[in-house]
Amino acid sequence: MLGARRQGPAVAGGAPGGSVSAGARVEDAIRAANASGRPALVAYLTAGFPAPARFADDLRTLARAADVVEIGVPFSDPMADGVTIQRASRAALEQGTTPTSILDALEAMDPRPAAPLVLMSYLNPLLALGVGTLAQRAVRAGIDAVIVPDLPLDEAAPLAEPLARRGVGLVQLATPVTPPERLARLCAASRGFVYAVTVTGTTGGRAAIAPGTLAYLERVRAAARVPVCAGFGIRSAQQMQALAGHVDGVIVGSAIVECLERGEDPAALLEELRAGTEDRR
Repeated sequence: MLGARRQGPAVAGGAPGGSVSAGARVEDAIRAANASGRPALVAYLTAGFPAPARFADDLRTLARAADVVEIGVPFSDPMADGVTIQRASRAALEQGTTPTSILDALEAMDPRPAAPLVLMSYLNPLLALGVGTLAQRAVRAGIDAVIVPDLPLDEAAPLAEPLARRGVGLVQLATPVTPPERLARLCAASRGFVYAVTVTGTTGGRAAIAPGTLAYLERVRAAARVPVCAGFGIRSAQQMQALAGHVDGVIVGSAIVECLERGEDPAALLEELRAGTEDRR
């Protein structure tokens, strides 16, 4: 069973995050998984990889197996991503995938995916699209929250506020080296969940949870008002089991992209990961 969930303290002076209801559908899905005795499973895919024509089908597959789906916008310089997602981004860009084409595809999906959707993009593609356009189209596309890994907390308000007015959350990222004062501020600002990066480095598989990670995650949970999801380097049921009592959700990315790269069904991996935590109940 998951550890008791703590409510973080009210923090004055946080970066503007907009309405507390922003990103609520994501938060509700994570809480529902927790209520069943397991961490939520957040599945990542790079939009347009391995082929743009497969995007809708792959998204539906992940949405059936995961609690939340994170959709990565391909970018030419994905500084937070490891070699697997970098390779997927290059392939998707070469096939013409853009933020506009992703939103077009999402708007055209019928029926819509059942799981809440989170759009992950570096800042430049969103600026090229336009913040106002993003906020308007995110709602039409069924986007519940947005992650921008290279957007500084102190510069987040011009994006967070128009998104929040439409009920779309802006997810903030914490790292093991985030100072306590900044951690409190970003936790106060984050909507949907707090993305707790588990390593200092890029995405990609690690063999085990690094020493000190669990204590760090407990610090984030103590500060957070919304669920905390751990990401970067998670790919096995054993890792999920180790994290289960310390986070509200786990994000799996590179392992799923590798499945798609090999032509395999990622649903089998997600079912294995979920079963590993359900066995602990």
